[in-house]
This record gives sequence, C-alpha cells and structure tokens, in this order.
Amino acid sequence: MKRFVLIDTAAIPDDGGALCLFTYGDDFVIKIQGGNGNQLMNTRMHGSEDALAAIPCKRIAQRPSPRVLIGGLGMGFTLASALKHLGGDAEVQVAELVPGVIEWNRGPLGEKAGMPINDPRTRVLRSDVADILRDEPQGFDAILLDVDNGPEGLTRKSNSWLYSSTGLDACARALRPKGILAVWSASADRTFSQRLIKSGFKAEEVQVFAHGDLGTRHTIWIAENRS
Repeated sequence: MKRFVLIDTAAIPDDGGALCLFTYGDDFVIKIQGGNGNQLMNTRMHGSEDALAAIPCKRIAQRPSPRVLIGGLGMGFTLASALKHLGGDAEVQVAELVPGVIEWNRGPLGEKAGMPINDPRTRVLRSDVADILRDEPQGFDAILLDVDNGPEGLTRKSNSWLYSSTGLDACARALRPKGILAVWSASADRTFSQRLIKSGFKAEEVQVFAHGDLGTRHTIWIAENRS
C-alpha cells in the first residue's frame, strides 16, 4: 500500500511556516507543514500548471525575443510547458522565494518535469516576484502567477498583495503592450475577474482539468493588457 513519506521540509522566508516534500509511491507531493493535509501540488496531476503556460506562451511565441516571468517554481511543470511553447530566442525568468523548492527542482523532483531548470533559456531567481514586477516596467510579454492556491494567500499571507488591485496594477506596468497575465487558482472567483477588468485587463476565465479529461477542474485567468 502506498503511503506518504516525508523526505524534506523547506522554510518559507519571513513567514514562520514551511513546505513539506513527500513521496507517495512513484510521485512527489508538496503540502504545507501543519496544514489540514491537503496537497498543494503533486507530480501526477499537473494539467492545469501546463495550461497556465501553454495558453499565453502560444500567443506570444512569434514575438521577437519574448520574455516571460513565472511567479512560483513549484514542481517545474509550468516552466517546462513555457519552454516547450517558446523558441530558442526566449527568456523565462522564474521567481521563487523558498530556497528549498529550488533545490528540490535540481534533484529527483525536477526529473519529473524534465529538468527545465537546466534549460539555457531559464533564469531562476531567489526573489519575491513582487520585487521583480516593481523593478522591470514593460519588461515582459507574459507574466504567469502560481504563487499560491488562488487570489487569497494561503501559503504566505503577503501573497495576497499580488492579487489585489495594487498588485494587478504592478503586473500591468510590468507587461509590454498587449502583454498577457495568466493567473492559476484552485477555484473560480468572480470578484477577481472584476478586479482584473478594473485594472485595465481584457480578461477571460478558463476551466482546465488537473489531470486528463476528468475530475478536478482548476481556474486560469488569461488577461491581456489593453495598453
């Protein structure tokens, strides 16, 4: 019988909490330490993480030297999907605040996604994605946010800023003309759709299966910068 086996923990900076990496048979699972046992992510179900990158990156792939910013490395599947749909002249920056998550992706966990962290187009920054948004006006053709469980911070309360009107305004400023903001969420949120529109985005809400064509659906907002 398969069971969860804890293999490592990674402290969340400035938060006091930690992420826990487990094996479950041949798969890996990440949970919040001391949480209710719910999985944040696992290597068996990553269809929505793939789609988070595939949808916007297909739209920008033909632009000259496209630049993409990913907020949250996770298990590397969003990064791998972005690289798959972009050409050799692209650059993909990944902002990951938890050093342990970066190290996990350099080991056996990263092999599940094909080690995208080693692709020459990848730049992994041990940084808060909010700082990059503020520092690079019109720096990106696409911004992909998967830093938490959705528009309300779960793993780190300060993540909520990204989904606020102020945070979305920062995303708009960091995008190039007609740039795309893609946001992953475990569930739908009508108020967030309205918030995107108020921040000047043309937004659509896409429902995507977590694995295959059945079971749990996750929400991805695809929001085009009007400017």
